[in-house]
Amino acid sequence: MFYHLFKSIVLIPLLRWGFRPRVEGRGYLPTTGPAIIAGNHLSFCDHFLMPVMIRRRIAFLAKQEYFTAPGPLGRLKAVFFRGIGAIPVDRSGRHAAQAAVDSGLDVLGRGQLLGIYPEGTRSHDGRLYKGKVGVAAMALRAGVPVIPCAMIGTFEAQPAGRLLPRLTPVTIRFGAPLDFSRYAGMEEERLVLRAVTDEIMYAILKLSEQEYVDTYAAEAKAALHTPPTGAAAGPAGVAAAPAVSRQEPRAAA
Repeated sequence: MFYHLFKSIVLIPLLRWGFRPRVEGRGYLPTTGPAIIAGNHLSFCDHFLMPVMIRRRIAFLAKQEYFTAPGPLGRLKAVFFRGIGAIPVDRSGRHAAQAAVDSGLDVLGRGQLLGIYPEGTRSHDGRLYKGKVGVAAMALRAGVPVIPCAMIGTFEAQPAGRLLPRLTPVTIRFGAPLDFSRYAGMEEERLVLRAVTDEIMYAILKLSEQEYVDTYAAEAKAALHTPPTGAAAGPAGVAAAPAVSRQEPRAAA
């Protein structure tokens, strides 16, 4: 009840007025049954723009820190994320990836829609980064379709580090569902998980038309703040950034 009230009374009027979001490919979304919606992640506002424009409730996996921050602002943030149907996931420790997969499978097991960002974190520069294989593990173990989604314009509206978003038009573009039933029973195969994840990322890439970087977003962010050992210093003593491969994710046959 809280989810639907919060969505209809607060989010829908506010976001439709501010961002004027346009949805393309809405017909690809199933009206019933479980499915994964896998999208690019460019901005904090991705968390609520997509759920607002989908009639069905969608549950997102969100880092636990969004629910545990101290103070009045922290409590307000926790209420907000619970209001949009987010599920807290502890991303610390070596069992964090399995905890995220288990949480996602629980959502799918209840016949609901699960939203996930395969990149694992927001893009810091607007490019699309390599996907983590958790999305493939959930899709294969649950036997559900994956619907690619591209958020377009949210990076310009609110890039990482910007507190208040610019009020600018946004497009939410869905693609045809991806069926991975041909990999049934192979969810423990590392190469299969990589192939499925790359196919998902390629579908997102075609929708978003972003530049693709074949490395994990978290590693790319870390490289910005960690000069390579022995790297030559650039202007003002700043170490030169390492070269990054821009190979597109391969689409599985």
